[in-house]
Amino acid sequence: MARIVVVTSGKGGVGKTTTSASFSAGLAMRGHKTVVIDFDVGLRNLDLIMGCERRVVYDFVNVIQGEASLNQALIRDKQLENLFILPASQTRDKDALTKEGVEKVLDELANMGFEYIICDSPAGIETGALMASYFADDAIVVTNPEVSSVRDSDRILGILSAKSRRAEQGEEPIKEYLLLTRYSAKRVADGEMLSLQDIEDILRIKLVGVVPESEAVLQASNQGIPAIHLRDTDVAAAYQDVISRYLGEELPLRFTEYEKPGLFKRLFGGK
Repeated sequence: MARIVVVTSGKGGVGKTTTSASFSAGLAMRGHKTVVIDFDVGLRNLDLIMGCERRVVYDFVNVIQGEASLNQALIRDKQLENLFILPASQTRDKDALTKEGVEKVLDELANMGFEYIICDSPAGIETGALMASYFADDAIVVTNPEVSSVRDSDRILGILSAKSRRAEQGEEPIKEYLLLTRYSAKRVADGEMLSLQDIEDILRIKLVGVVPESEAVLQASNQGIPAIHLRDTDVAAAYQDVISRYLGEELPLRFTEYEKPGLFKRLFGGK
């Protein structure tokens, strides 16, 4: 039985697509047959981050409208043979996504043996975001440690609990996981960002990981690879931890404490 996971947020630019790419790649690295779908019709960035933009021939909307088969539109990842990408359309309107069409594609993917279907949602609450969330079993809510991002995430949690298929049919609610991105323990210590405790107190959902602020994310997207592939970086380690926790392992949190540099470090350029 396929598990449908939506990666969502209320605010743009918080790292959803970076997370969708690394989360799906991380599951595939653990041996799970995984597909990641770009629901951001009209903008489409997932294929760039996955490094397959030149291989896009057919897209998600082509499949929904019967202009191509799912096999024609799916792109196999270059590095992981059990990871596939279903890109969004750049030329269609978001209204091209219909509930019936999306359900048909998800059912077909499940019948193809995919264990995890990751839905990379656009920000906010427009059609693409609602479609990405509607059929979800799990939700990764991506939030930055700033007030506007946390407030918008709270709004998304309300939509997940009220407007999903599970809510409509009175089934067990969507499992919600909080992922904190661009977290700087130093800036939290300096009072420039909300603390982990502040955010957990406001949102009150299970924390699945903390991804530190890092230039490695930009480096990964420029190279067209998910950040989880950048060996020996804090970001890759953080996403590996996220996968482990999501799959049920108990791990201590990393990258949340700020260690003040000692006198020697301060004298010789340490921050």
